[in-house]
This record gives sequence, structure tokens and C-alpha cells, in this order.
Amino acid sequence: MSYCLDKEIIRTTKAPLPLGPYSQGIRVGDFLFISAQAPIDPMKGKLAGLDIESQTRQILSNIKSILESAGLALSNVVKVTVFLKSAGDFKKMNDIYMEFFSENPPARTTVEASLPVPDVLVTIDAVACR
Repeated sequence: MSYCLDKEIIRTTKAPLPLGPYSQGIRVGDFLFISAQAPIDPMKGKLAGLDIESQTRQILSNIKSILESAGLALSNVVKVTVFLKSAGDFKKMNDIYMEFFSENPPARTTVEASLPVPDVLVTIDAVACR
């Protein structure tokens, strides 16, 4: 017996397609759970840059595209988790983050983490609510 509400897989070509057994996003009820995004430019299929600013900007653009494909916007985001390769990049990441979440920013957790791809400096996941 399943207690989970019906779930809907969210998929868009305007964000990097999953390279493994996960979905870009899953909608359950009024919530959308977005998988951690890498700084991949979906049009080029390549890393958006080697600096924290371009990577953060690309990731948040990817998240915005996934939200839009589900009929939502950045203003619907209620929780974000940021995984930084180096805590030393926090300020630069935060400056770009504020460009996307300047008013009523969501709850956020930021942690330093060992990321599996050498040139990836940051990944970000998000939860949004309709």
C-alpha cells in the first residue's frame, strides 16, 4: 500500500538531462523537488565555466527552467541546499545567488562537500511549493 500522493516526473530540455537514475524534478501534490543541478549548459552540453560565478549562475538558470516547465517560478522555491567544493567560494556564490533570490529568499543550507566531478565547484537542489 502506497501512502505517497501521485507523483509526476518533470523533464525539460532547457536544463541538463539526467545522466543517471534520477529525475530533474518530481512533483508530489503541491511540492516540486528538484534534483541537485550541475553547472552544465544544456544547449552546449558542457560545463558553463570554471569559476564559481558562472557555475552558480548556470545552475540557478537550470533550476529556473525546471520550475518554469512545471508552471512555477523562483518565487515558489521554499528550500535550497547548496553544495560547495570550497567554503572559500561562499561569498562569490552568495552574490550570484542574491541576483536570483533578492526578495523573500527561501530557507537555505550551504555545506562544503566533496563533489564527484573535478571541475564542478557547486551543485544546488531546491524544493518549491505551488
